[in-house]
Amino acid sequence: MLKLGSACLFSSLLLLSACSSFRVPNPFDTSTKELSKSPVNATEYVCEGNKRFFVRMLNNGNDAWLIYPDHEVNLPKNEGNRYTSGAITLVLDGTEATLNDGEKIAYTGCKAQAKKK
Repeated sequence: MLKLGSACLFSSLLLLSACSSFRVPNPFDTSTKELSKSPVNATEYVCEGNKRFFVRMLNNGNDAWLIYPDHEVNLPKNEGNRYTSGAITLVLDGTEATLNDGEKIAYTGCKAQAKKK
């Protein structure tokens, strides 16, 4: 019986060594990269008071998809570089933007941020 136990132990060690190339993910590993919090294909704008929002252009520039942290709104092109929907107005001028969301929220001095690669 002792020989059978030794054979089982040896076989188990052999099998475990064969699995040594398998790596169990470590949730505390500091070498992992943090995923980007930026929406795909969107431009981030940083405004006065460190206010931020994202814009994704759609339909060949005829729609601006405004992305807030907690919701998103489609803004159809009104005229020129102005996009509106209800009380929301977004004006894009090159790398600068202004955003008014009703009477309460006004984003001014907004600058487009360079996309990180």
